[in-house]
Amino acid sequence: MTDSSKSLGLIAGNGIYPETMARAARSAGVGKLAAAAFIDETEPHLADLVDAIEWMRVGQLGKMIKFFKREGITEAVMVGQIAPKNLFDLRPDLRTLKMLSKVKERNAESLFGAIAAELEKDGIHLLPATTYLDDLLPQVGHVCGPELSDRQRDDAAFGFRIAKEVSRLDIGQTVVVKKGTVLAVEAFEGTNEALKRGGALGKGEAMMVKVSKPNQDLRFDVPVVGPSTIETAAEAGVNAIIVEAGMTLLLGKDEVVRLCGEKSVSIFAKEE
Repeated sequence: MTDSSKSLGLIAGNGIYPETMARAARSAGVGKLAAAAFIDETEPHLADLVDAIEWMRVGQLGKMIKFFKREGITEAVMVGQIAPKNLFDLRPDLRTLKMLSKVKERNAESLFGAIAAELEKDGIHLLPATTYLDDLLPQVGHVCGPELSDRQRDDAAFGFRIAKEVSRLDIGQTVVVKKGTVLAVEAFEGTNEALKRGGALGKGEAMMVKVSKPNQDLRFDVPVVGPSTIETAAEAGVNAIIVEAGMTLLLGKDEVVRLCGEKSVSIFAKEE
């Protein structure tokens, strides 16, 4: 069932996530899309896919809320990441400063949770970032690329267990493994850099495992695999990617499938 009177706000970071959400929301019948876009982050062509767009710097929470209220937005989604360099170059407005003064721990979960609370104060409800994207959440089993060998299935079970423990400690959500050995653990540098480090040690036989955190808040923290992940994996010598079933978005899915076939990278969805 569609509803052309429905409106949705996009808090749009970098990459293809914002445009993927915009297209999916349109297909679901959302009539109005308003995007809060960030300078040096959001792709400019997103403007062609939405009805209203406002450009701002990271940290201008007050400006974002005023924009959404002006456009009549009562539901919004966070889509796309913000580069770490821009988080360190934060230029908070008064609303953001007040919010930050109440946050005891400055990690992603607490900061985004605080942003969600501020939006709620003004009647803007933050939806799960997987809204309208169910078809991009792979279920248990082989997804694309070559089938896993028995050795790889053993590594998948090992890596999944390690990645879950690492994510529980809030270090990262990705590990790179080979034959029962951990080659790399993702931290602040992000998935692609961890892939490069682990792949260099794996010499063509490494596996990446990406999971969700315990009680993952899907409003602002969804594990993602996209075309750039496959490109980076192939270049680094990582030949298999294990994701958590039903909890990981495959962005640019058609391109991901094509690249996995072309570069012989396996994707397999696993559950606990």
